Amino acid sequence: MKIITYPHPTLRHPSKPVKRVDAELKQIVARMFELMYESNGVGLAANQVDLPLRLFVANLEADPEKGEPLVFINPVISRPKGSVEQEEGCLSLPGLYGPVIRPKQVRITAYTMSGEAIDATVSGLLARVVQHETDHLDGVLFFDRMPPSRQTKLRGPLSDFEAEFTNRRKVGEIPEDMELARRLTEWEQRYC
Repeated sequence: MKIITYPHPTLRHPSKPVKRVDAELKQIVARMFELMYESNGVGLAANQVDLPLRLFVANLEADPEKGEPLVFINPVISRPKGSVEQEEGCLSLPGLYGPVIRPKQVRITAYTMSGEAIDATVSGLLARVVQHETDHLDGVLFFDRMPPSRQTKLRGPLSDFEAEFTNRRKVGEIPEDMELARRLTEWEQRYC
């Protein structure tokens, strides 16, 4: 398992709700935390590791020795309040950053790995993280939330990511779309 980068098709694949948690899914979540920490990230969505499952992990400290490791299964965001612009980056677009306007506060409902309900009103960095990661689960990337004038500045770096992806696919590192779709369907049939 590894973090996939833009423009990998799974990043645009809307995730399906998870219907069961088993030992394998717990191992997957543990590995997601490892990958997130290795990359100094504060959040990581399942589709960023090429899985079509509606869940993400987070730790605002980006450190396994600090902060609180959080798992959100089947998150739903509602009741947005206020707005704030802040720079965002993404582990699937390493080195790329840009200003994104998001609500200051949101309500998130989800489930933990043990099936306990989460129902919280969050603000600050946690609000931004849950919105960013939930966007991932819907196939939305942070630059999609930027105004067109700001997106224009990212064309060069995005083209570089696209060229790298094409090269990796040519040498067989990344399967063709039909094979990816088949594999995603298998995961959905197992967990969704």
